[in-house]
Amino acid sequence: MPEKKKFNIEYEIKSSPRILYSFLSEANGLSQWFADDVTVRDQTYTFTWDDEKQVAKLIAIKENKLIRFKWVDDEPQTYFEMEIVQDELTNDVALSVTDYATEDTLTERKQIWDNQIDYLISVLGA
Repeated sequence: MPEKKKFNIEYEIKSSPRILYSFLSEANGLSQWFADDVTVRDQTYTFTWDDEKQVAKLIAIKENKLIRFKWVDDEPQTYFEMEIVQDELTNDVALSVTDYATEDTLTERKQIWDNQIDYLISVLGA
């Protein structure tokens, strides 16, 4: 099985870190842009897309700053993370996404994130 490699993409988002964070960390926030349905129980998030469920463990969290998940059925070293980056001079807010993909699926994974983040931006009205 081909090895997954880490990649990072950054998106400019016109939102306050606090509001953006609620869309990254709360079930009702995530279900507005990331998945069709999201349930949370004891640091375990169940994401549903078209009746297909995927389970992720919350492995790191910093309020209004960062959230990191690990898919339970994925390779041990992999995770996906969303970090809110605020420029100290301009106060511009960006969302930095870190994820893993194989060489073959990299373009597709990036495209999925592009679509999801576009959706997030429209939900935020940013």
